[in-house]
Amino acid sequence: MAPRVADPWRAAKLTWFLVAVLVTVLVRINITLPGIGHLGSALVAVLFLYVPVVVAWLRKEDLDDYGFHAAPVARGLVTAGAALFVIVPIFALGYFAFYEIACHSSLLAHLVPRNMCSRYGGLEYLHAPYVTRDLGEFCLVQLVVVALPEELFFRGYLLHLLEKRFPPTRRILGGGVGLALVLSSVAFALIHLPKDGDPRALATFFPALLFGWMRSATGSILASTITHGASNILVKLLDLVVLR
Repeated sequence: MAPRVADPWRAAKLTWFLVAVLVTVLVRINITLPGIGHLGSALVAVLFLYVPVVVAWLRKEDLDDYGFHAAPVARGLVTAGAALFVIVPIFALGYFAFYEIACHSSLLAHLVPRNMCSRYGGLEYLHAPYVTRDLGEFCLVQLVVVALPEELFFRGYLLHLLEKRFPPTRRILGGGVGLALVLSSVAFALIHLPKDGDPRALATFFPALLFGWMRSATGSILASTITHGASNILVKLLDLVVLR
């Protein structure tokens, strides 16, 4: 029988470190396969999915303990819908404001991703995005291959263990707020650095706080998965409507 990993803090630290090392290696596998896409990214998704499975077995727990269920469906959908109702207009305004200012400023232009300013058409270039099969596949991938595995690992598994060690000091609308939420969000932000080494990836800390609060408030990763995937899709759609 496999040994039980009793200390949640130790389990959280060990598994995050192991995952961070593996992600650093996997994202450098620059191979694209038909039907799979970028092999390294696909393996990272598998890693995020199966590490919680293995740890749950070692700890004699169940994935249900990590929020891997839809119930309460209504609460999850309402929470995600309310969050997106607020996030979408604010992020869209910030997106346009950033590019309008940065792409016309020699001082701020270095903050813009490479070649983006030359492709940015400005507000006068706004157009409806072209609905294609590739766009549909992108949306599906963001929800199932990106958001779901990351939410299961970071909000389902990691936050679950961290809250056992560092219980929330307060609750806001039912969601726990405390050191565990901050630590899981830091871990999420740091895991995005190995891919490109771009320090701007650390900004993922802030949405991670929201995703973690959702997991704690609803008891499920449904709301955070929907919001996470929809946020990634939103960035893509904004690019499509303004880029030449």
